[in-house]
This record gives sequence, C-alpha cells and structure tokens, in this order.
Amino acid sequence: MGGAHSREELISDSDEEEYEEENEEEEENFQDSKDESPKRSSSGRSRPKTPSSLDEVEAKLKALKLKYPSANTQNPSLNNAVKLYLHIGGNTPKAKWVTSEKLTSYSFIKTSKINGQDDEEDGEESENEEANGEAWWVLKVGNKIRVKVGVEMQLKTFGDQRRVDFVSKGVWAMKFFSDEVYRSFVSKFNDCLFENTYRIESNDANKVKVYGKDFIGWAKPEAADDSIWEDAEDSPLKSPQSATPVRVNQDLREEFEEAANGGIQSLALGALDNSFLVGDSGIQVVKNFAHGVHGKGVYVNFDHGSQRSGLSLVHSTPKKALLMRAETNMLLMSPMTEGKPHTNGLHQLDIETGKIVSEWKFEKDGTDITMRDITNDSKGAQLDPSGSTFLGLDDNRLCRWDMRDRNGMVQNLATSTPVLNWTQGHQFSRGTNFQCFATTGDGSIVVGSLDGKIRLYSINSMRQAKTAFPGLGSPITHVDVTFDGKWILGTTDTYLILICTLFTGKDGKTKTGFNGRMGNKIAAPRLLKLTPLDSHLAGVNNKFRNAQFSWVTENGKQERHLVATVGKFSVIWNFQQVKNGSHECYHNQEGLKSCYCYKIVLKDDSIVDSRFMHDKFAVTDSPEAPLVIATPMKVSSFSISSRR
Repeated sequence: MGGAHSREELISDSDEEEYEEENEEEEENFQDSKDESPKRSSSGRSRPKTPSSLDEVEAKLKALKLKYPSANTQNPSLNNAVKLYLHIGGNTPKAKWVTSEKLTSYSFIKTSKINGQDDEEDGEESENEEANGEAWWVLKVGNKIRVKVGVEMQLKTFGDQRRVDFVSKGVWAMKFFSDEVYRSFVSKFNDCLFENTYRIESNDANKVKVYGKDFIGWAKPEAADDSIWEDAEDSPLKSPQSATPVRVNQDLREEFEEAANGGIQSLALGALDNSFLVGDSGIQVVKNFAHGVHGKGVYVNFDHGSQRSGLSLVHSTPKKALLMRAETNMLLMSPMTEGKPHTNGLHQLDIETGKIVSEWKFEKDGTDITMRDITNDSKGAQLDPSGSTFLGLDDNRLCRWDMRDRNGMVQNLATSTPVLNWTQGHQFSRGTNFQCFATTGDGSIVVGSLDGKIRLYSINSMRQAKTAFPGLGSPITHVDVTFDGKWILGTTDTYLILICTLFTGKDGKTKTGFNGRMGNKIAAPRLLKLTPLDSHLAGVNNKFRNAQFSWVTENGKQERHLVATVGKFSVIWNFQQVKNGSHECYHNQEGLKSCYCYKIVLKDDSIVDSRFMHDKFAVTDSPEAPLVIATPMKVSSFSISSRR
C-alpha cells in the first residue's frame, strides 16, 4: 500500500451531482418498471390518467425529480446543516465517496444511551441530560450516525474544504456550508472530547488543572513554543557526523520472506551476527545480513526436562526476550497469568550452548515480588560483553537488577533459584500504574503510564522524575526514545505521540528533560495517526502496538524512521518529515499537529512485531537499515531504497 493521501481526494461538487444523477436515473427506471400497464383507448393509444387532486399532482411533480435549485441546498436554513458522504469500496480500485444525505444536520447530545435507542427517544434528550447514571457526549448526524465522541472516531479535519472525516461503523465525511458552522463544529467536538476523556467541563481552568500551567500548550497548541521543533529539524543535516540527508521519496522493497518454525511470539533483533524469533515451541536463530534476516536452520526447543537439558518454562511461552553480554545470553520472561505481563522470575539462556544456565527470582528484602517488563541499562548495553545488570518495571516499581551477589561476585549457578540483587530503584506508595519503559544511550529512563503520563528519569535517580509530561487521556502501552534522548515516541491504542524533550536552560544552553527542569518553554507534541479510512480497514479491534524509532547506538547518528504495528499493517513514518512543521500534512489542521503521511506494508496475517535492524546494516544505496516484520508463521525483510 502506498501513502495515506491516495484515497482522500477532494470531494468535488461535480462528482457529487454526477453520482446523484446516475442514482436518480436508476431510481426512475426502477419505478417505471413497477408501474401498472396504462389503460388503452379504443384507438389503441395509451392515455395518461388525469390526476384527481392537488396532492396527486404534487406527487407526480416530485417523481419527475426536476433539477431546480432548492433554497435549502443553496442556502440551508437548517440548524447545523451539513452534507453527508459515505466511503464505499474499501481499498479496491472501485473505492469512492458517495452522497449519503444531500442535506442533513448534526447535533451533540449528552446522554447515557451510547449505543443508540429508538428514534423517538432522541427527542427527549438534550445537551444537559444526566439521566440514569453517567452521561457522555454523543455526535448524532441525521438518523444515520450516533457515536460517542472519542479518539476512536479518528476525526480528521480539512479546513480548506470545510470537511471532517471520521469512523462510525463505516467511514463518513461531512461538508459544511460555511466556515462559521465548520469552526463551530470543530470547537464543540474538542470540548466534548475533553469532557468525555477527563469527565470535567472543558474550560481554561480545568485545562490548567489537567495539563499543568507549564503544559498549557498541549491544550492550546497555537500558544506553544514550536521554535524548538524548527531548530531540531535542521540539526541532523548540520551535524558533520550525520549520514546523508533523509529523502522523502523512498520505496519499500521486500528482500526475504521465509516460514518460521511456528507460533512466533516476539522478535529479538541483534546488532551483531544473529537475531532471534521466540515462538511457542522454541527459539529460531536467524542470520543478520545487509538486506534483512535469513534462517540458519538453528533451533532451540522448549521442553519440560531438567533445567540444564533444554528450555524448561515455569509458566508459559516467553513474551519478552532481552539480549545481554555481547548477545551471547538472553533473558526470557514468561507471564504467570495469560493476558497479564507480570512474572516473579526469568530464565537466562546461554545462546552459544542453547542451554538454560539459570532461573532467577525477583526478590526485595526477602519477599518475592513481580515485574511486568525488563530492558537493557542503555540503548547499546546488549553489546557490552561484561554486562550483568538490567532494569525492571512493575506497576509501582522502577529498579535495577544485578545478576552478581551483593559483593559483586558471580553467583553460584548450582543454586536452584538464585536471587537477583536489587541495586537501585524505588517502590512508589501511590498508584503510578507504570506500563512500559525504555532507555537512552546514556542510560536515562522514560516510563509510560496507564493515565497517559510520560516520566523522564535521569541516570542518577529513579525516585523523582526530572520531567513528567501530562497524558492526553489514553494509556501509554509502549514507549521508545532516541539514542540522544531528544525525542520520545509513545504508543496508545489509536495514535502515537511524539514529544521533543529539548529546552533552553537559564544558562542559555540547550538541554533535555532528562537532566533538567523544562519550565514552561515546552513545545506541543505531535500526533501520528492513521486516516479514518485506513483505521477502518485495519479493523475495529486492531490497535497500535510497539511503535519505535529505527535503531542507532552511536553519538552523532540520527534515527530516520518510525514504525508501528496495527493488525495486519506495518506503518512507517519518515522522521524528518514528521518534524518538518511546514509539511503539507499540517496545513489547515485544528489543534495538535497530526501527521498522516506514511507507508503501509500489508501482510496476510496479524503482525507480531515490526522493527528496523541496527544502523550498521544500512547499505550505500539505502538511507535506512532493513525493516523486519514478523507474523506468527513468517518473517519478512524489507529494504528502503531511494527513488531515482
């Protein structure tokens, strides 16, 4: 699939009229075929029946569907009048917009009846209804659309066309007859969205309460200081250490595709010789090449034998695999309960021998505890041959674990359950609801939470966040950060959020939010979204997962792309394009800038993970290392080539 704009062509009035005329001709032919045969006179000619009343005359005139301009269509007097369109044909060559209602109206109602009730009940609802429990704002368009106002609608605005597109059991577009009505709709929609999200009235005082006075630019992007984005746009090109500039026009080319040994659950990419596919029954080793990964025929089976004879799993198939010690060892996390990530220990696999060398327990002050995620100490830590520490995260814990004992000695692996040493961290008393985390090149930590907050911790302290970015109402399910710590990418179910951590300190120096208080000079974030049509095609139950930057582990190198998974789609954004504030995507938008310029790779099965290989595997004719996409049964590699 190509770029996102290919199916968002302008809806022109001439196209609408042509479609309407075709429909009307079909309707007239259909009506004629149903008419009874006219009575014949003695001369054999048919004689039209004389209308018997004015009502019958009016009905006949209406049936002719004469194309006189209507006062309503030329100058609608209906309150909140709009023209409604429906997209049909999906992603086929016959896909098009068709007129659903030439003239209808919209309204926002507050109701506890979210999923639609009988039409006659609608008249009883008002903007202030609080009947029978919680009430929510709902958008109602004529008799065809009734949808709870939320990010799930994927509303996209087109200011130059006075148009909005959105999803509600299909993909719809509304065109407004005046700028005033269009602006009124967008303003009211945003107010309703705020109230549905935070359950308080949308006003300036409450926005300060939700976002904080330093982050008011998140609620009012037009008031935010975007100069830091403009400065950051040029920095990769100004740096003498940077590689060739990013080219906007790039093509994806599939290099390899091969069947896996079945049931792939996770992907562990190596920066050296090998990468690893963790599946239901074992780990498949694949070889890293400049054009992707290719099978080696090496496989480590899971079994239920002794600890040393194979990979004996206590709970279930590992959902997390972490490479360590110059990629000669792997830590495997298996959830205790299906559907939940928490576990009370992990397995350490020696990759060279294919054997489990230890089963570790998480313990603090003599008490067993759980972890929901683990990650390396820093972006390049898996390449350190002597590495013995890694980071752990639980709902209210952030810590560093050491596989050596408290005296720094390697523990005796003959011990049945050696205990990991908690060397640094904090156990928070109140509900932080941590969900995910990642590290920069120097070991600073970014943590995403259930309430949407993103916290930045310096390398010196895990107790107090240096910066805490407010949430936009959606849980952060995955987070990534660039090697230099300047950019953060958060994943939610319906959008990605890109945050710039740069600010100018009191000393005039540019710093990141990991090592200083950002104050109120904070740029508004940018959102990365699917168009309403692509969101609909991805499927109602498919959500964004595991968005991450391309992979670099050296100072002076800049990440070039972002990739995320949603259902059968792998979605790729050009990082430089997203940062470019003058890019066409951002024209005529309302609110936070949202980027819809991406490429999609469509697979036959739901995608487990999509990740770029290490920057060292980028070849001379490509601006980026290959992209590896894993489905449960296959692994594919794609290269990005510049168009000539």
